[in-house]
Amino acid sequence: MASSRRDYVSDKATVKDFVLNFRPATAQPSDPPHYMAVLQAVANRETREVNVSLEDLMEFTGGNTGLADAVAHNTARYLTLFQEAIDEVLPEPTANVEDADIVDVLMHQRRERANAAGGSAAGGAGGGAGGAGGDDGAGPSVPEFPPAMRRRYELRFIPPSKKEVMGIREAGAEQIGSLITLSGVVTRITEVKPLIQVATYTCDVCGFEIYQEVTGRTFMPVAQCPSERCRANNTRGKLYMQTRGSKFVKFQEMRLQELSSQVPVGHVPRSITIHLKGSLTRVATAGDTVEVTGIFLPISYTGFRQIRAGLVADTFSYAETAKDAVSDDAVATLAADSAVYSKLAKSIAPEIFGMEDVKKALLLLLVGGVSRNVRNSMKIRGELNVCLMGDPGVAKSQLLKYISRLTPRGVYTTGKGSSGVGLTAAVIRDKTTGEVSLEGGALVLADMGVCCIDEFDKMDESDRTAIHEVMEQQTISIAKAGIITTLNARTSILAAANPVMGRYNRRLSPTENINLPAALLSRFDLVFLLLDTPDVDKDQLLAQHICYVHREAKAPPLDFEPYDPALIRAYVARARECNPVVPDDLASYVVSTYVGMRENEARRKELHGHTSARTLLGVLRLAQALARLRFADVVTKPDVDEAVRLMHMSKASLTSDSSSSSGLDPKSAIYTIIRDEDARRGHSQTLRYDDILPLVIAKGYTAALLDDVMDEYADIGVWTISSDRSTITFVS
Repeated sequence: MASSRRDYVSDKATVKDFVLNFRPATAQPSDPPHYMAVLQAVANRETREVNVSLEDLMEFTGGNTGLADAVAHNTARYLTLFQEAIDEVLPEPTANVEDADIVDVLMHQRRERANAAGGSAAGGAGGGAGGAGGDDGAGPSVPEFPPAMRRRYELRFIPPSKKEVMGIREAGAEQIGSLITLSGVVTRITEVKPLIQVATYTCDVCGFEIYQEVTGRTFMPVAQCPSERCRANNTRGKLYMQTRGSKFVKFQEMRLQELSSQVPVGHVPRSITIHLKGSLTRVATAGDTVEVTGIFLPISYTGFRQIRAGLVADTFSYAETAKDAVSDDAVATLAADSAVYSKLAKSIAPEIFGMEDVKKALLLLLVGGVSRNVRNSMKIRGELNVCLMGDPGVAKSQLLKYISRLTPRGVYTTGKGSSGVGLTAAVIRDKTTGEVSLEGGALVLADMGVCCIDEFDKMDESDRTAIHEVMEQQTISIAKAGIITTLNARTSILAAANPVMGRYNRRLSPTENINLPAALLSRFDLVFLLLDTPDVDKDQLLAQHICYVHREAKAPPLDFEPYDPALIRAYVARARECNPVVPDDLASYVVSTYVGMRENEARRKELHGHTSARTLLGVLRLAQALARLRFADVVTKPDVDEAVRLMHMSKASLTSDSSSSSGLDPKSAIYTIIRDEDARRGHSQTLRYDDILPLVIAKGYTAALLDDVMDEYADIGVWTISSDRSTITFVS
């Protein structure tokens, strides 16, 4: 249809009929035509936007898609045609319009000049009247106001809702001139500048007014007066541009880059330049994931520069998170499962063997906690930061790659491949205005997402310090080339690093092996040490798992069907909409748990894994993430217990080598915890279950294991248990 010959005169008549008479199928008989009501609001200065839906156009033509397809494939031509039709049917104002704009002022001045001229001959109208004949018919030599000067609206086409969103890589020569929708991430956006649409000139000899309509980015100003008086007198009056009488529109240039999920492996992400005009300016910032609908046009440059493809934005929609087409019923069914937390964690990279606690931590990292803005403008971050450190070959990089693909806004980078500028923001000179502007780096592009940094230990110290502010304040402060600003970087950091000697040296302390600054290490909520230690039973299970994946090209079967990444992505997006709070009755329990962790650390005199106020904030963030997974509005005690358990497992991984020398199995370790607590209380002989459980969970053990220990030692007569299992009494 796009290649067939169109009768524009007939199409214009159809468009005019559409604007005058279209009523939606849901409209009442007494309702005015839809677009005439919009145009009446434009005439009354109540709105400046006229959005024409192509679905309405197809409905008006009885399902015939011919005209709608022509608009979609030759958008710029039909944009002009629609504007001409609207100009002809635009109604008169029905409300009292008090605020006069520049067009009102100019037309009022022209009428006054015409009245002063007293209706003289057309030859003189070109002088003192200064163009009055354009309105009053004084003579053909006097120009009319250009239509673009009189328009007080912005016309846009809305594509059909079923129109497919394209990737930048898919836009080719066959789409030039068409209305297309692209998705991507904003990497750079300029300041808003005025773009001239109609230039107004005044002759310094005869006062004649000239209006020049500008359709491109460059134009040649008119230099000599074309009026009859100047030609007759051979004076060649000089024209001066009247900026106050010209019409400008807001203009902004944006750079859109492919999403990481759209870039094939081994390829460089492609970008496209987008021109935003009018009310579409200032609707996006660097790092936003957006969908843009506009006309795909080549932009001509002066001189020897070749034309370059770009997109003139016509409709702009902001996508805060890229939600997949997963039904709400599937998410609701998953939420009703009591074991959703464990199943979602096991569904993360099921091809990777074991590491259930690490996968649970990564799941909570995707969900995140709730950011808090205190009244005095202090901000408490809600995003979680996790560091995976360990020997080579324990699947750290595979986990990072999986998480970067799983989250809608994930950026994957490596330590040596990332500079401080590449992580934060670069200052570049804009080719349009010649001014310097900021181009966001990896941390800015991962705003409201996850930034995965592999080989974290290989980064230079000067580059690594660039992310200190991001990990706590969630912002990037820039002071470069005269630009002093702050960019949002509300991102979670997932880092992977190797020990300082390449492999973990058991003769050195964990602090000496890790070799990360304490200021940086404390900003990670969880740090897991993954060691490759020989163990016959574990090695056999791991080898069987790897052989199965290598042979079948899929994960071994679990006790349930692993969830699809699209479902996980939709569930996490739904969970992030919840904002759980910590109730007052739970705050005292959180405080006592934190104090107990500090006392235990002081008793054991552990210098690594320091428990600080950041640890308490990390527990709260983990607990809020667990509440979000349940779609709950309130954090509960089990959420705090699980958060403390994960925190302890993180610290225990750093001390696994030293603690293993004690030779205690889990049940003996729990018995030691109970016995030490009884001794601390002066051998009171009786302990409450509620007092023991937090101590056991803080050590990384479960409530079920505590119940087993209670029953086992009660059977051999060490203690007795009350009938409601609320107290333990030691046997003398």
